[in-house]
Amino acid sequence: MLIAIFGDIHGNIEALKTAYDAVIPLKADKIYHLGDLGGYAPFVNEVVDFLIEHKIEGVQGNYDFNVANDSEHCGCKYEDPLQAEYAQKSFEWTKLHTSEKSKEYMRKLPAEISFATNGKKVQLFHATPHKNNLYWYEERPDKFFLEMAEKTDADLMIYGHTHKPYRKDIQGKIFINAGSVGKPKDGDPRTCVAIINIMDKEIKTEFLRLTYDIEKVVQAIRESELPAYFADKLKEAR
Repeated sequence: MLIAIFGDIHGNIEALKTAYDAVIPLKADKIYHLGDLGGYAPFVNEVVDFLIEHKIEGVQGNYDFNVANDSEHCGCKYEDPLQAEYAQKSFEWTKLHTSEKSKEYMRKLPAEISFATNGKKVQLFHATPHKNNLYWYEERPDKFFLEMAEKTDADLMIYGHTHKPYRKDIQGKIFINAGSVGKPKDGDPRTCVAIINIMDKEIKTEFLRLTYDIEKVVQAIRESELPAYFADKLKEAR
């Protein structure tokens, strides 16, 4: 079974369109998204409409839950006070500009998606099993990975949230962070799509990095009431 995974889109419709166009020729059996559909870029409703139109299933991210439920905070982690200030402005802007149709879509997203194929149990979630805003970086010790694996009976776990792609194999379990379609944070500003081929005897993983019209999105951020800070960070992939 060949699946394509769109992690953390964050209002970036141009990156999403590029990712989708790249996946179609691969004839994936299924395309999934990992939530966090808005924030930091101004196209949250366009992203939701695109996912609905193309019947792309997915899970609920922390940003989705908090936007849809008009929370006071997005549930994100910040590196410094300036980032915290701008991130809160982005969250308030996104809540204000997200349509009721989009909020209803976000509310109804499941916390996880599970299925079995070729003898493998697969589970998709936004950040970690049962908690959608915990940052699961590759640098965490193996003990943490195995603790997360104990919370699910899956052989393969697929998630996002950190915006940094990786794959790690530990004691027969496979952990894949799909990275971010719309807001990479690994120093590479190209959009990222995880392509996972689940076969009888092995699971192959590829992270597609694709150029897209980033300047169009940068300009849209600058023309909106979102902080220009996010236009700069998008180009830096930080």
